[in-house]
Amino acid sequence: MQTYPVEQAEQFVRDGWWSGRTWDDLLREHVEATPGALALVDPPDLARITGAVAAESKRLTWAEVDAHVDALARTLFAQGVRADDVVGVQLPNVAELPIALLAVARLGAVVTPFPVQYRRHELTRMGQRAGIVAFVTTAHALGRDLAAEALGLVGAVETLRAVVSYGEPPAGAIGVAHASDPAYDAHLGEVDRDPNDTVTLAWTSGTEGEPKGVPRAYGDWEVVGHATSESPRLRPDDVMLNLFPMVNAGGLGGMFMPWLLLGTTLVQHHPFSLGVFLGQIADEQVTYTCAPPLVLDTIAGDPRLWETHDLSSLRAVGSGSAPLAGWMIAVWEQEHGVEVLNLFGSNEGGVLFADPDTVPDPHQRGRLFPRYGAGEHPFRHRVGHAMQGRLVDLDDGSVIEEPGRPGELRLKGPTIFAGYWGRGRDGFDEDGWFCTGDVFEISSESPSHLVHVDRAKDLIVRGGYKISAAEIEALVSADPRVAEVAAVAEPDARVGERVCLFVVRAPGQDPPTLESVIERLRTHDVATFKLPERLEVVDALPRNPVGKVLKRELRERLG
Repeated sequence: MQTYPVEQAEQFVRDGWWSGRTWDDLLREHVEATPGALALVDPPDLARITGAVAAESKRLTWAEVDAHVDALARTLFAQGVRADDVVGVQLPNVAELPIALLAVARLGAVVTPFPVQYRRHELTRMGQRAGIVAFVTTAHALGRDLAAEALGLVGAVETLRAVVSYGEPPAGAIGVAHASDPAYDAHLGEVDRDPNDTVTLAWTSGTEGEPKGVPRAYGDWEVVGHATSESPRLRPDDVMLNLFPMVNAGGLGGMFMPWLLLGTTLVQHHPFSLGVFLGQIADEQVTYTCAPPLVLDTIAGDPRLWETHDLSSLRAVGSGSAPLAGWMIAVWEQEHGVEVLNLFGSNEGGVLFADPDTVPDPHQRGRLFPRYGAGEHPFRHRVGHAMQGRLVDLDDGSVIEEPGRPGELRLKGPTIFAGYWGRGRDGFDEDGWFCTGDVFEISSESPSHLVHVDRAKDLIVRGGYKISAAEIEALVSADPRVAEVAAVAEPDARVGERVCLFVVRAPGQDPPTLESVIERLRTHDVATFKLPERLEVVDALPRNPVGKVLKRELRERLG
């Protein structure tokens, strides 16, 4: 199942971006070179995740990973999975998740991984669109009977023939077994994967509408993996701690691919627990991890955590999804010698990296990114020199070259995907640029850098003036009474849209009022047209499985 036009794929190979190696090739290289090296480590609290008191956390060598991959691949083959079939996978961040990804790829099939938070509604829609023929899950995880739930998809997803389950499979599901079958061995001998063949089908977050399928080939995952390896300067002897679900760019591109390319040790973590996280860093001597900004803020702001946990093995940490606080970066780097990387990415391959080389000032790195094609940036990753970017005014389509004027970031280059599943070049403009949907400005401080403003659909337009929801949220979140905040557009017959705030009050605090929030904003000399005109106090903000706020649901509440 080819992902890119043949001519483009051949050009990637000629230019050296694609080596031609498949995931199975990479796995077999590590098995041959270092069969006894530690490759994959389960979370230490596996019993809590699976609900099985006797569950023991696995510590697998590369040879053992290969054996587990082969067992699942044989099981799937026995259920009729063949090259180019699509297999759904729903597993927490345990050792079986990367094993399942590799097992599906070994058969030449396509894996579509789903967050464990997804239920029948999401799985039915996506399973139908993907045409999944098999589903890999586990009997129990995080308080749910996942295999039993997956069996409920049979019939609802017409193509689904089998549910394969780890643990104690319920009636109707198939357990994983290492069955001997000459036909399986013959099949592996016939599988001839090309770097342009689709290996994964990930899904956009769906924060603003229907999730879209993002097919990725072996070749373009390789490009992304090299970029995410080179930016933190990873080596084969590194130990990586993975917090993010291996279902999208963060987990697949940021952790799975560096592990597979370099042969590092991968330590899994799920669901997030600060105590477990800190314990894993000390016990496994973790050298690199990625964590949400709030986690890094919490650790940086509490000296006791550094005193009671051995974090000395850490060399670098990555973060993203929101602006990073300059003080936090300074604490990690200047007080503890740990580099902080600001990462911005998407399933579609839109990647931006800010590291100590491209943005040396910690107080700027949390909000600035190198601007592709502008200036001689000392990129650590080779692909940075091949990427192209431009900002486009969403009103008149003009290309923006001056600072301070917001525009949508559009990208070209080896990391960009070929097009959405079943939707062709939807998402690309007439000149072939991928429209990221993210609004940036050229920095007035440094014209060779970009400042992230907001999502294009997250701009609030009041009387013709554009208001960044992220800007207002950043100001309001500084209020000690506010634990979380989301700014959304409320339709208004007079001015078009006005700012509405959804606020979660901080524990032990009285909820803020609209008047008190406006008063605080006025102390920052915020333009009057940006001031909120409605405030709703809520118990929690709706989020998707990867933590993004579902502003679409908030707008629907406004009705």
